[in-house]
Amino acid sequence: MTMKTNDVATLEDDAVQAAAARPQRLLRLPEVMHRVGLKRSAIYQWMSEGRFPKSRSLGPKCAVWVESEVEEWILTVTAFEG
Repeated sequence: MTMKTNDVATLEDDAVQAAAARPQRLLRLPEVMHRVGLKRSAIYQWMSEGRFPKSRSLGPKCAVWVESEVEEWILTVTAFEG
């Protein structure tokens, strides 16, 4: 099955609307690794390449990701696998 660009845009719009309907959560690195199935080094490499959502800094040693951005990334990646 091949997804068209419009199908991907619709999936992304649906993900954004669903995320807006519930409270935002911030995820720490272990949770992000668990959800996406990537190791720390891959996550940071892909972030630097613009292929993964950017983390936010809450302090000198505290990085978090916005849950809705990670979920949207997962939907985008899985949309192209079909």
